[in-house]
Amino acid sequence: MSDRQPTETSQAVPASESHSTFFSQRSRRQLGLFFAGAGFFAVTSLITRRSLVRRYKATVPKFYQPSNRANFEVNGAVEAFEALNIATINVLSVSMMVGGGLLYAFDISSLEDMRQYIRRHIGTDGPRTDQDAEKEIEEWIARTLNLGLKEEKSEEKPKDAEAVSEILARLSKLEEERKRTKPDEHQK
Repeated sequence: MSDRQPTETSQAVPASESHSTFFSQRSRRQLGLFFAGAGFFAVTSLITRRSLVRRYKATVPKFYQPSNRANFEVNGAVEAFEALNIATINVLSVSMMVGGGLLYAFDISSLEDMRQYIRRHIGTDGPRTDQDAEKEIEEWIARTLNLGLKEEKSEEKPKDAEAVSEILARLSKLEEERKRTKPDEHQK
């Protein structure tokens, strides 16, 4: 019994364990964007707080100044520009945190992981072959032109080239009929 070969399932278990540990390389890479966003959010919160405190201190009158007049000039364009900048950096920092958290929650650490996740949930089974694409194009042309390709019941099926040439011949006939029925539109 000691001469047994390790199977694929016994080798797959350690790989899944490395995905589940919190301090693995994969987890650190996934949480990197979240913690970068959290740090950026802390910095933007400090910038916002400093700006609000500076605005408040500017409104407080000096000791020997009358309190019925403002002691500073308000420039609306500068105020609006600063408010827009502060709001933008706050939104970007929160979106970095949310993005990092979602990537960790969905176990995505690279672009290839994202592609696999999306393909798995959309239902595509992988890359399509040229024959599949050609068959789909033939079916689409047939549906579009209401030609309805009739499959022959015999064992010999027409080759793809013959089917395509048949469709192209029908297309050219339809185009000629359209030109005959409405010659004014095609001449413009």
